[in-house]
Amino acid sequence: MIFLFCFLLILSCKNNNKQELPPAQKSDKFVDNKKEKIKNILYNDSLFVNYDSSIWIDIQDLEPDIDLDIRYASTNNFVNEKMYECGKCFLRPEIAKALQKVQEDLREMGYGGLKIFDCYRPRPYQQALWDKVPDANYVSPPEKGSMHNRGAAVDLTIIDQYGMELDMGTDFDFFGVEAHHTYREFNDAILNNRKLLKDVMLKRGFKSIKTEWWHYSYYKAYEISDWIWECE
Repeated sequence: MIFLFCFLLILSCKNNNKQELPPAQKSDKFVDNKKEKIKNILYNDSLFVNYDSSIWIDIQDLEPDIDLDIRYASTNNFVNEKMYECGKCFLRPEIAKALQKVQEDLREMGYGGLKIFDCYRPRPYQQALWDKVPDANYVSPPEKGSMHNRGAAVDLTIIDQYGMELDMGTDFDFFGVEAHHTYREFNDAILNNRKLLKDVMLKRGFKSIKTEWWHYSYYKAYEISDWIWECE
């Protein structure tokens, strides 16, 4: 009888010595972990941006009203073949912000703004173009690269308030003297449209080239890039 009493007493003491965390403390820790997970999902940019946003800017993230017609993402180009998996316009941040200013200038003048045909062109795509047209008169050799391969050039035109392209005399990527800035055998309306495009681009720091009315560059010492954007 004494033995049974001692056994029950020892068992009771062990039960009383068990350390349990208060229910509120367990709950608080669980809530904190859950909040942290939600915060990571909502505010961790790497979950949403798959490129370095200090190096590249998607122009439509910066200025959604700019119209895109990325020709190398379709067959409507001079090689009649789709070269890009999808059509996006990435530029170096300084160039993208300057282009945003051009868009704002045109909107203030009553125009619809810009329509873009090409922006940053990764060197692998430059190589693909060169493989099809290995002629430096039309395509820059990949080893030399172009301002497009550096994210510092853009091919574009102006659209009116109804979204229609202004008449520039030729289409984008027209290889002939008619595409040259020095060609004057167009009517005044076309010449004035080209002058408008040139004026608004030069105002924001872009430079033109003689042979292509649509091509404008920012001459900065950017490296040629092989980075290719992802498609959704």
